[in-house]
Amino acid sequence: MLDHAKIHGFMQAHARLLDRRRYAYVTGDRTADVRGALAAYRNPGGGYGSGLEPDLRDVTGQPVAALHAFEVFEELAPEPVPETAALCDWLGAITLPDGGLPFAFPVRDPAGVAPFFASADPAASSLHMTAMLAACAHRIAAWDKAVRDHPWLATATAYAMSRIREMDGPGHALEYRYSLQFLDAAHDTEEGAPAELRRLGAFLPESGIMPVEGGTEGEVMRPLDFAPRPDRPLRALFPAAAVEAELDALASGQRPDGGWTVDWSAYSPAGELEWRGWATVRAVEILRVNGRS
Repeated sequence: MLDHAKIHGFMQAHARLLDRRRYAYVTGDRTADVRGALAAYRNPGGGYGSGLEPDLRDVTGQPVAALHAFEVFEELAPEPVPETAALCDWLGAITLPDGGLPFAFPVRDPAGVAPFFASADPAASSLHMTAMLAACAHRIAAWDKAVRDHPWLATATAYAMSRIREMDGPGHALEYRYSLQFLDAAHDTEEGAPAELRRLGAFLPESGIMPVEGGTEGEVMRPLDFAPRPDRPLRALFPAAAVEAELDALASGQRPDGGWTVDWSAYSPAGELEWRGWATVRAVEILRVNGRS
């Protein structure tokens, strides 16, 4: 069982307000004003920026920041919130002609911005980014009709399915992870997703562990990065014993100060702390939904 008193102490001492409220909410405090904390990162028009993604601190609305907003909306389930439709409107407005989303937009202030965001081509669609966001949206669509019926989700789904059908191998571990998660999220509603999940899943290494090309030394994708949720088709691609071992490892990854950390580089001192708060909420939630709380 997790020592929530120790985790609470870590969050109070180290984490940003948003993650403190997320932790309170996912551990049962339904009065925690998560939406109020998230609103500080919201830009006019429905997008998000200002460091909601810890490694992209510029004020500019960014696709990757939309991911973190969707994470919050997913945690608020099953209550739909009006911000989801506005975020889908924003994503629709920034969608490129081929139906995909760019990896990032140009930044005004590069301080604390990871180089792979600062150098991204805003005119090139990214399967990584599009599949990642569409996967979150499909999960939210299970209870939020505004997302389920939004034209952006249909456009992003068509783009992701088209690109995934062209894949003849796993490619980069991060893009592969988000493609699998998209197929899992769309499994019950998108024709062709189950077959593509089986086909693409066959490229998983026997260990379920893939190194991240270009990442830090030792940075890898692990079974719980691919399939954090039980009772999903994607989880079935991993041996049960391997998943249990990964859950044991995640639980034992708690640091002496009560929090968890990440295995990738941060690009500012603030970002490093913010990643730890984010990682701690993530660890607690994965352990909770897998019966390890």
